[in-house]
Amino acid sequence: IRCWSNIPFITMPLSRAHGKSFAHRSELKHAKRIVVKLGSAVVTRGDECGLALGRLASIVEQVSVLQNQGREMMIVTSGAVAFGKQRLRHEILLSQSVRQALHSGHSQLKDMAIPVLEARACAAAGQSGLMALYEAMFTQYSICAAQILVTNLDFHDEQKRRNLNGTLHELLRMNIVPIINTNDAVVPPPEPNSDLQGVNVISVKDNDSLAARLAVEMKTDLLIVLSDVEGLFDSPPGSDDAKLIDIFYPGDQQSVTFGTKSRVGMGGMEAKVKAALWALQGGTSVVIANGTHPKISGHVITDIVEGKKVGTFFSEVKPAGPTVEQQGEMSRAGGRTLAALQPEQRAEIIYRLADLLTDQREEILLANKKDLEEAENKGRLALPLLKRLSLSTSKLNSLAIGLRQIAASSQDSVGRIIRRTRIAKDLELEQVTVPIGVLLVIFESRPDCLPQVSALAIASGNGLLLKGGKEAAYSNQILHHLTQEALSIHGVKDAVQLVNTREEVEDLCRLDKLIDLIIPRGSSQLVRNIQKAAKGIPVMGHSEGICHVYVDTDASVEKVTRIIRDSKCEYPAACNALETLLIHRDLLRTPLFDQIIDMLRVEQVKIHAGPKFASYLTFSPSEVKSLRTEYGDLECCIEVVDSVQEAVEHIHKYGSSHTDVIITENEETAEFFLQHVDSACVFWNASTRFSDGYRFGLGAEVGISTSRIHARGPVGIEGLLTTKWLLRGDNHVVSDFSEHGSMKYLHETLPLPQRNTN
Repeated sequence: IRCWSNIPFITMPLSRAHGKSFAHRSELKHAKRIVVKLGSAVVTRGDECGLALGRLASIVEQVSVLQNQGREMMIVTSGAVAFGKQRLRHEILLSQSVRQALHSGHSQLKDMAIPVLEARACAAAGQSGLMALYEAMFTQYSICAAQILVTNLDFHDEQKRRNLNGTLHELLRMNIVPIINTNDAVVPPPEPNSDLQGVNVISVKDNDSLAARLAVEMKTDLLIVLSDVEGLFDSPPGSDDAKLIDIFYPGDQQSVTFGTKSRVGMGGMEAKVKAALWALQGGTSVVIANGTHPKISGHVITDIVEGKKVGTFFSEVKPAGPTVEQQGEMSRAGGRTLAALQPEQRAEIIYRLADLLTDQREEILLANKKDLEEAENKGRLALPLLKRLSLSTSKLNSLAIGLRQIAASSQDSVGRIIRRTRIAKDLELEQVTVPIGVLLVIFESRPDCLPQVSALAIASGNGLLLKGGKEAAYSNQILHHLTQEALSIHGVKDAVQLVNTREEVEDLCRLDKLIDLIIPRGSSQLVRNIQKAAKGIPVMGHSEGICHVYVDTDASVEKVTRIIRDSKCEYPAACNALETLLIHRDLLRTPLFDQIIDMLRVEQVKIHAGPKFASYLTFSPSEVKSLRTEYGDLECCIEVVDSVQEAVEHIHKYGSSHTDVIITENEETAEFFLQHVDSACVFWNASTRFSDGYRFGLGAEVGISTSRIHARGPVGIEGLLTTKWLLRGDNHVVSDFSEHGSMKYLHETLPLPQRNTN
């Protein structure tokens, strides 16, 4: 028997055979029976006298949500001493004020001293009120709660332990939430160094070991321990180098330094870890998290159960590779080394990668074939996504050409001087291009994205984290292996990392200390989810590709069908494919209009009619459900407009600021369209499909941005750079430039060095 606090622990509980805890956070959503342990700091107010009612109400709401999902919830709670202390202080103040008012007058009320309150008396006064509060809160969700008070003696007696087990099982069977606490009114006195030391210190019995014991006794799937810290750190929280440990494994205790205990209560982090490891040994998964942070406490419990990266997760299964946090640090260090290379060396890496794409073509296509076969067998991908997933010899050749283009154009990308100013005599300022830092690129069903983005990151000296879809796992694995092989020629293999762990995208978006820019490549839903989940990290991209082609009255018959066919049919799954065709009203019932319709029918394009177009027809195609639809297939909407002005207004109202086209021979009308349409790409007599980094001569793109900050349109190397300022002086100080100083500002613009345009 081992004793932690005053509760005895038997190495393996007699009532339970050894179980198996969850190996990964993503499995926590399958937890059926859950114990939530509320630490003293969670339940009590900041003044350590009374309960944090708002926080407690939020916790009850989350527990109720999970209970109503069919889970079996139990709460191990502190707070009786705090609640009782509040009540007793009120009674003492009231009693003293009456006596002093009778004997000494009102002037001495402010000098009243409140005696030190004995913890057991506080518990006796607070237990009934605490339980009444829980009952009132749970009643709001039509849930019944029951109180169970235990003492150390209950764990010494085998019969009492069996009775406790039976009571808890019966309550759970009746869909009642048991609320368990140590009976602090009769417990032995606390240890001397943990006793009450004044009116502002609350000593509440440590419930960590109690929660762990009950969790294992009841064969619980998950134990959630809520405290006033985010989780377990590798050094005391608040120290300069302290890092939150995402996953803690048995045997890692030696690498952790424990700090002081919580501001209230008996349990410090060391006690929590010991209790957590004991529960883990008994087959119960454990998460230690912050239950007091105002931004997360309202959903911390439900987030944990959903498998989100919150707090520290205790697991017996250690992954073979590095964690995503370690990968981020490796990418940061590798990126800095990459940026310090000579431009020719970075170009050499990209040339090598281009060669590998063609030299290892058979291996790449074999891996891609496995992905395609699995996707088709499971039937989990729509036809447009299958097309994006597929690689071919021609695709690989095009990729290699694009990569060589990037290598050739990247010679003076990093460290290029874009501004020089003479501030004063011998004081010169330069603005130079530098990498952004670490990029996180999240892509789905697009394995060809991996070498493209890698080459752009290498050319711009950025570290790179790649998160691909599981549907392209084999393709991504070999392409990443080839990328690292190319990077190895100059010792910067770690600069590009492929995240293979079970990290949820939302969790990756929270790594604001490791990631400087997120670039999503995928469906509009993926982009929207990432934009919503990103916490303090900029997101560059577009959520939708609703591209328009407007056919003007002065359009050329020969150009119209060619441009429309190419825009819609050449690759309908692309984000730069035509989705809405706007036709001037005067073209209806003309030979040109008939040619457009005939061509679309021949190409088997399904037509949806916009409201105005449908009003002109006796028998119209299916009316469009929304004018803001990205079909991503051989479908499009046709709508009628009265003028180029109305076309522009329609695009602004229903478009996504991606790519929009006008077909006309009237230069004045075309210029009006080009100047007034507020999209990233606006074309005249050219297919929407030209909106592409390779076709723009950028070599490749990390994506197309529709935002208005930093980069817009197809984003190549330039969009992955930022700047820094270099000031070179000679004993210059600002005071010399004051009104009576000896120096004057010159602010002269200096010529820039000649760029290498080869």
